[in-house]
This record gives sequence, structure tokens and C-alpha cells, in this order.
Amino acid sequence: MNMYEHERPLTRSDIVEGLTKLGVKRGMTLLVHASLKSFNRWIPGKSQAVVEALEEAIGPEGTLVMPTHTADLSEPSYWSRPPVPEAWWPIIRAEMTPFRPDLTETRMMGAIANCFFRQEGAMRSNHPQVSFAARGPLAEAVIGDHSLDHGLGERSPLARIYEHDGYVLLLGVNHDRNTSLHLAEERSSWPGKKAVRQGSPMLVDGTARWVEFEDLAYDDSDFIEIGEAFENSHPLVRLGLIGDCQARLLPQRALIDFAVQRMAERKEESPQG
Repeated sequence: MNMYEHERPLTRSDIVEGLTKLGVKRGMTLLVHASLKSFNRWIPGKSQAVVEALEEAIGPEGTLVMPTHTADLSEPSYWSRPPVPEAWWPIIRAEMTPFRPDLTETRMMGAIANCFFRQEGAMRSNHPQVSFAARGPLAEAVIGDHSLDHGLGERSPLARIYEHDGYVLLLGVNHDRNTSLHLAEERSSWPGKKAVRQGSPMLVDGTARWVEFEDLAYDDSDFIEIGEAFENSHPLVRLGLIGDCQARLLPQRALIDFAVQRMAERKEESPQG
């Protein structure tokens, strides 16, 4: 259905009401992954209206967090969609513009996250690939000590949200977009788990440099299966519709603990040939 064929627009107030019915409460630390298109309704104010609705639902005592990742600022030899010629790799490393928390656009994070990190009072961590933005009383505690190595691990905003007993809200996206499951990967063990060398352009003492660091070889191929299994087994999971948007509200700590156990069952694939 075309978004203009609905009887009325979906307003900021409607979104607040939907979030409240879903279980979003004042004072929550809330990690949001969202797709504006998924609402399939005309929203007066677009992304800004969604951001303001989220902030109204958690109140000034709550802390809103969103991933603002920039996966294109990465080691070009790993690129596959599309790959680039090997002759380009040193040029990219030398000339790609460095990550700037105030300026660098996200990649595949959506219009809502791009709107949120530019808001007055929002803070953004300085990781060149997997930064997060936060706004609220716990913002600095969540994003302030973001490690370059293993940027979705123990010194990441994900781990700080875990410590503060936060929640994950998926708006129109599935668990393959649920970054908290990467923290579960960091904490779990399975055959074939390995680290990789990554690189990104960063500002170091005001000068653009290519910086290398260690990361996990993440694998989200089972994230939807794990997320659905958690939804079917945990009593605190809340599901609902806001407009046409499928919304999922999940306790992050319980989700990660569940996923750590499920990921331990991963099997290493047999060599081919």
C-alpha cells in the first residue's frame, strides 16, 4: 500500500503512544535500530519526528543510543560488494578522508540514525567503523571509552548498555541488524572463531593516518534464528505494530546471555574439496 493511501498520517504523538504500549518506559537506556521506510506511513517531520518521539517516550531521565557505523571506512582488501582493484588499495589507505564524529555520514544505518547523531546534545564515539551516538544522562558513560580493538566487545557501548540493564528496540528491522548480538559473539566460543586485522582512516593529533587494529571476524548468518528463538522463549519480549512498522522491544542483558549459549553450539564448516 502507498503511504499516502492511509486514512491519516502517522504523527509523532501516534509514535509515542505506540512506543508506550509496546513497553518503552521513562528512564530506559534504549538502543534503537530503525528503518524509516518500514512505517509505510507519511510522518510529518519524518526522521526528526521519530527521534523526538523516542526521546519523549523515555523522558529526559532516559538515554537514547543508536549505532552510527561507517563500514566503508575499512580495509579495502576485504571489500566484496563490489571489490576494488588491488592497485587501488594503497591509494584508498592514503587518501580516504578520516573519520570525524561530527561530520562522517553513517553507512546503511538509515535516516533516523543520521538525524539523531547531529542533534544538539548528542555524543558520538570515536571509533572509525562502529561508532555509536547517545543522548541523555548516561551518554558519556555509554560511549566515552570505546576501544579501537574489538569495537563491539567489552570496551564498547554495547557492553556499557549491558551493565546499565538497557533495552534493544528494533523498528522495522530484523535481528540481522541487532548489533548487541556481536557482543555475544565476543563473549562466546565456538570452533573456528578468529580475529582479523582491520584498518581505517583516523585523525591522530590532527593528522589523517591509516590506523590498523584487531577485530573479530563477525558472522551474523545465524542472528535471525537466534533472535527468533529468544523471542519465543523470553517472557519480557514485546512485539507490536507502530503504523505498519514491526516493533520489537527486548531486554539486552537477557538477549546477550541467551545468544552466548546458542553461539557456543556453532559448528565449524568442513573444508571444501
